[in-house]
Amino acid sequence: MSALRRLVALIRIPRGRLALAVLMGSGTVGAGIGLMGASAFLIASAALHPSIAELQVAIVGVRFFGISRGLFRYVERLISHDLTFRILARLRVWFYAGLEPLAPARLTLARSGDLLSRAISDVETLQTLFVRALGPPLVALAVTVGAGAFLLRYGASVAAVFVASMLVGGIVVPLLLRRFSRGFGTEGRLAAALLHAASVDLVQGIEDLLASGRQEEAVARLSGAARRMAAIERRASRVRALDEALTGLVAQLAVLALLITAIPLVHGGRFDGVSLTVLSLVALAAFEAIQPLPAAAEQLEDQQEAAHRLFEIVDRPPAVADPAEPIPVPGPRPGVPVLLARNLRFAYPPEDGAAARAVPAPVLDGISLEIPPGARLALVGPSGAGKSTLIALLLRFWEGWEGDLELFGHDIRRYRAEALRRFLGVVPQTTHLFAGTLRENLLLSRPDATEAEIWDALRAARLDRTVRELPSGLDSWIGERGASLSGGQRQRLAIARAILRDPALLVLDEPTANLDPGTEDELLASLETLVTGRTTLMVTHRLVRMESFDEIAVMETGRIVERGCHLQLLEAGGLYRRLWELQHGAVLP
Repeated sequence: MSALRRLVALIRIPRGRLALAVLMGSGTVGAGIGLMGASAFLIASAALHPSIAELQVAIVGVRFFGISRGLFRYVERLISHDLTFRILARLRVWFYAGLEPLAPARLTLARSGDLLSRAISDVETLQTLFVRALGPPLVALAVTVGAGAFLLRYGASVAAVFVASMLVGGIVVPLLLRRFSRGFGTEGRLAAALLHAASVDLVQGIEDLLASGRQEEAVARLSGAARRMAAIERRASRVRALDEALTGLVAQLAVLALLITAIPLVHGGRFDGVSLTVLSLVALAAFEAIQPLPAAAEQLEDQQEAAHRLFEIVDRPPAVADPAEPIPVPGPRPGVPVLLARNLRFAYPPEDGAAARAVPAPVLDGISLEIPPGARLALVGPSGAGKSTLIALLLRFWEGWEGDLELFGHDIRRYRAEALRRFLGVVPQTTHLFAGTLRENLLLSRPDATEAEIWDALRAARLDRTVRELPSGLDSWIGERGASLSGGQRQRLAIARAILRDPALLVLDEPTANLDPGTEDELLASLETLVTGRTTLMVTHRLVRMESFDEIAVMETGRIVERGCHLQLLEAGGLYRRLWELQHGAVLP
C-alpha cells in the first residue's frame, strides 16, 4: 500500500462531509453549465425575434443558475474548507502522537530543521488532499456523467465525442503532465527540508557563527539551498503553464469536434441551430470540472512524498515500549529504597551502517547504588563517566540494559513510562523554557497548581523576590528559551518547575552547568535548604558544597569507583580527592 493510501485510511476522512462537498462542487459546475446553456439559448433564440413570452423560461433560468452558482460555490467552499481543516487537525495530532514515543532516543540523528519541515510543510501539503486530490476527480466524474446524459438527447455521437474529449482532458493530459513533473515531489520535499534545516542552523547558531567568522559560509549554504528550491519551483511553474495551455486547447478542440459532429445532424433535421449553440457552450462550460485535474496529478507525487516522509519518522520503532500489563506506581514506602540499581550494565545501540557491525562499548558497566527515602545522593565524576545515562534510563528514554533498576521496589519496566515520570521532578542540564509567560512555563509541570502553590515553589527556588519585582509578575513574558532571564534565573525557574510537581524523587542533572562561580554558589546554597528531607539525586562534575549530601558516589568510565561522604572520600585519597584538588586549586595535606 502506498504511503498516501495508508494516510487516507488512517485519518478516516468523514464520508458524509466528503459526499456533500462533492455534491456541492458538482452543483457549482452544473449551475455554470446551466447558466451557459440558458444564456446560449436566450441569445440565439432572441436573434430570431420571437415573442417575449417564449423567452421567459430562459430568462428565469439565467437568473436561477446565476444565483444558484454563487450559493453552491459558497456552500462548497464552506464544506470543503471545514473538511480540509479537520484533515489538517487529524494529521497534526496523528503525527505528534507518532513522534512523541520516539523522543528522545529515536530522534537523536534527526536535524531540528528537517523535523520542523516534516511537521509543518509536509503536513500542510497534505491538508489539500481533498481539495486538490480527492474532490476534483469525483466532481469531474459526476459532471461528465450528467453533461453526457444531457447531450445524449442530441444524439449518441454527440455524447460520445463529448465524453471522449472529457477523458482526454481529464486523464490523458494529467498523465502526460505527471510524466513531465516526475521527481518534482521528491526533489521539492528534500529541497524544502534542506532549506528549513539551513535556516534553523543559521538562526540558532548566529552568535557562534559570528564569533568564529563562519557566517559567510552559513549564508552561502542557505543561499545554495534557496537557489535549489527556486530552480525546482521554476520548473514546476513551467509545467503548470503547460497544464493551462493543454487544458484550454483540449476544450477548444472538443467544441470543434462537437460542431463537426452536430452540424450534419442539424442539416438532417435532428435539432435546430439554437440547440447547436446550446450544446457547444454546455460542452465548453463542462470543462471547468476537469481544469483542476492536471494540477492534482502534478501535486500527487508531492503529496505522496510528503506522506512518505511522515511515515519515515512515524514508522520508526520506539526505543521504549510500555508493558502489556503495567502495574500502578506505588510511590515511596517506608523501608523500601526509592531508587535501587544493582549490577546495571548498558550500552547505546549502534546506528545503521558500518559502525553497526562493531560491538558498542558499555556506558554503564555494573554500577550499584541505593537511595533510601529522604536521602540525598550525589553522583559525581568526570564528563563522559555515564552519569546522565543513568538518568536517561530512569526516565525510560532507553531500554536494553542488564541488571536491575528499580523505583519504589519494582523494576521500572513494569510501569507505564508516563505514570513513572509523574513521580519524578527533573532539572535537566540544559533547561528549555518556552516563549511565554513565567506562569505558563511553571504550569507545564502541573497545570492544576494554585497561585499559592506556584509562589511556594518560587520561594523554595529563591526566585519569588525576582518575580515580584517584574512589572507583570507571573504574567511577565520571558521570551524564547527564557531570553529575558539570566542563566541563574533560568536554572531557578527550572528548579521551581520541578518542585511544583512535589516529586517523590528530585533529580538534578548538572544544575549549575554554565553558571559563574558566584551564581553557582548562591544556587547551591538555596538547594541545600530545598533538598532537606527530600529524596534527591544530583548528578554533577562540579564538586561544590558536597558536604551537604548523605552519600557521594564517584563514577569513572561507567563504574562506581568510590563511595562515602565528603570527608571520607577526601581522606581516601582517590579519584574524588584528585578532582577536588584540581577544581579548587589546592593540595590537601
